[in-house]
Amino acid sequence: MNPVLRPPGLGLLLSLGLLFLCCRPGDSKTKTPDSPQNTGAARVKVIFDTDANNELDDQHALAYLLSNADVIDLLGVTVNATYNGGDIEGHRAEAERILTLYNRKGQVPLLNGANANLKQISPTGPSYDGKAGVDFLLKQTKQDSVVIIAVGKLTTIALALQADPSFADRTRVVWLGSNYPEPGEYNQDNDTTAVNAVLASDIPFEMVTVRYGKASGTDAVKVTQSEINAKMPGLGPRASEPITGRHGGQYLRFGDYAVSLFEHIDYHGDPPSRPLFDMVAVALLKDPRWGQVREHPAPVLIDNQWVERPDNPRKIRIWEHFDREGLLADFYNRMANPVLEEKP
Repeated sequence: MNPVLRPPGLGLLLSLGLLFLCCRPGDSKTKTPDSPQNTGAARVKVIFDTDANNELDDQHALAYLLSNADVIDLLGVTVNATYNGGDIEGHRAEAERILTLYNRKGQVPLLNGANANLKQISPTGPSYDGKAGVDFLLKQTKQDSVVIIAVGKLTTIALALQADPSFADRTRVVWLGSNYPEPGEYNQDNDTTAVNAVLASDIPFEMVTVRYGKASGTDAVKVTQSEINAKMPGLGPRASEPITGRHGGQYLRFGDYAVSLFEHIDYHGDPPSRPLFDMVAVALLKDPRWGQVREHPAPVLIDNQWVERPDNPRKIRIWEHFDREGLLADFYNRMANPVLEEKP
């Protein structure tokens, strides 16, 4: 349960070059790497783009990111508002709670992305909705090779592409969203125009499918309340200051806050459970063998229906068929034994 601090110069588990370069547009390699772990590689630099106050999977994904400092260098968090969870400030406040529980508040930049949708925002002038998040994405990707893990709507990323088309050449987007090839899904439906804008660009884009009710999507990576109650209490580093949870109460460890989040959520299925959708997108950076990936001509959304474009030279990567047991085993292990960023 005690956090493990990352020693200076520790060899890491993962090759950034392999993960980043193999996913550029036009690359014919579609097989998941057999050996994604490579001692001595640099950490993956990540920006986490989230609607943190939507339900409870965003919080678990952010906690998992923060617990894997030997593999992932979290450069910042941008927040977007989706139609659950209130306006942008509610999403920012929830992300800040998780950063506080990991003693990273004020150390990991936290920026507001888009409150409204792409059709309602024009990325011009000295100020516009989402500008702080857009500016952060544009600046950071000029300085570093960055993977953006997007687990909400794609509005801020689409705005960044409009503001600076060269942004497409500087990063890679891993998006948790879509029931592809079927219609619907929460993140997609929050801004379908932004989805099409990203698909129409050249930005390397990976779709980590949701697929409600299907075994092939992240919806299958489910946990029950009893499982959380049995495994999570007391896990995570001890915060130097308590947070007041979204539903009240005072918490010093993420594991205890997770129990509270699962006490205030609706359950579905038999047994009643909730998926940790967003955590899967993070896990695939750590070990791509936890999912299957294939390259596919980029489709388009028309009237919120997927329309195939088999001759489209623009290719995206589609993730499906996830290893629930392997994913969750690593999640619980890192909650119990987090590897944390060294304090400056």
